[in-house]
Amino acid sequence: MSGSWMRIVVAFAGAAVVFGLFLAFEYALRGVLRRLGRRAALLGELAQHVHRPLRWFGAMVVLRITVFVALPPGSWRDASSHVLTLALIGTGAWLLAGVLGAVEQTMLARWRTDVADNRHARRMQTQIRLVRRVVVAAVAVLALGAMLMTFPGLRTAGTSLLASAGVIGAIAALAAQSLLGNVFAGLQIAFSDAIRLDDVVIVEGEWGRVEDITLTYLVVHLWDDRRLVIPTAQFMSQPFENWTRRDAALLGTVELDVDWTMPVEEMREELRRILESTRLWDGRVSVLQVTDATNTLVRVRALVSAVDAPTLFDLRCLVREQLVQWVRGKHPYAVPRLRAERVPTIPASHQPEEAPGHDARLFGDSADGRERVHTFNGPENP
Repeated sequence: MSGSWMRIVVAFAGAAVVFGLFLAFEYALRGVLRRLGRRAALLGELAQHVHRPLRWFGAMVVLRITVFVALPPGSWRDASSHVLTLALIGTGAWLLAGVLGAVEQTMLARWRTDVADNRHARRMQTQIRLVRRVVVAAVAVLALGAMLMTFPGLRTAGTSLLASAGVIGAIAALAAQSLLGNVFAGLQIAFSDAIRLDDVVIVEGEWGRVEDITLTYLVVHLWDDRRLVIPTAQFMSQPFENWTRRDAALLGTVELDVDWTMPVEEMREELRRILESTRLWDGRVSVLQVTDATNTLVRVRALVSAVDAPTLFDLRCLVREQLVQWVRGKHPYAVPRLRAERVPTIPASHQPEEAPGHDARLFGDSADGRERVHTFNGPENP
C-alpha cells in the first residue's frame, strides 16, 4: 500500500474516531440539556429540536477537514471539498432553523390557549409563528445565496449581475407581485391583530375556526371538517366576520312560531329552567320576548349566551328542542295552526226581492241625485 493511500486510510480512521467522540459528546450534552430543561424550558426545547441537525453539522465538519487533510491537491479534493462545503452550509442553516424552532416553542408555551380568556395569548402565538417563519425564510435565502457564491462562475458574473440589477429587479418584482402581496398580507395579519389563530370566523359564507396562518395562505377548519385555504391577500381584501375579535362569549337567538293562546310568562319560566339545568349556559343572558304577531301566529324569540361559538350552537339546539317538547307536551293547543270559520250561505230562493219602485239609477231620484246627474252629464237636450 502506497504512502498516499495509507495517509487516506489513517485520516478517515481518525475522522471516524473523532466523529464517534463527537456523538458521545452530543449524547451527553443532550442528556444535560434535558435535565436542565426541567427548570429552563429553552434548554429542553434545544435538546429536542437541535440534536439531529447538530449531528449532521458535526459530520460535515469532520468530513470537510478530513478531505482537506487526506486527499492530495487536485480535482478530486476540490470537487469533494466543494460538495462538503455546500452540505456544511445547508446543515448550518438547518441547525439555525432548529434553534429558532426551540425558541418558538419556548415562547408559545408561555402563552397558553387552553384557558377561558385566551385572546391575548392567541394574538401572541400568531405573531410568534409568523415571525419565526419569516426568519427561517430569510435564513434559507441567505444559505442559498452562500451556496451559489461558492461557484466561481457566479463570482465572475457578479459585476454584470450588479449592472443589470435594476432590470432584473423590475422583472422579478412583476413576476412575484402576487407572492409578495401574499407575504405582506401575512405580515399585516400578524401585526394588525385583525385575526388570530383559533379565531371563529365566517368567510365566504362558511363558518369555521382559523387553524393555521402562513405568510402566503390561511387555513380555516370548517365545522364539517373541511379545510378552506385562502390566499392571505384575498382574505385581507374582502370582509369577513370575526366572532372572537374581542371576546369569545357570544349571544344567540332561538325563534319559535306559536299560537296566540300561548302563555308567554310560563314559556319564559321554562326557558330559565332549561338554561339553569345545562352547563352550556354561561349565566349571562336569558331573555324571552314576543317579537312579532301576524295573522294566526305569534313569534317568540329566546336570547341566550355561551362562552364560545361551538357551545352557543349546542345551547341553541338544546333550547329549541326542549321548548318544542314543552309546547307539545304542556300546551298542545298553542301549536301553530290555521283557523277557518264556516259561514252559512243564503239559498237563492231566499234572496231579498227588490222593493217596488226601486230606483237603480247611479245617484238616485232625489234632488241631490238629479243635481249630480246634471253635473256629470250636462243639461238635458230640449
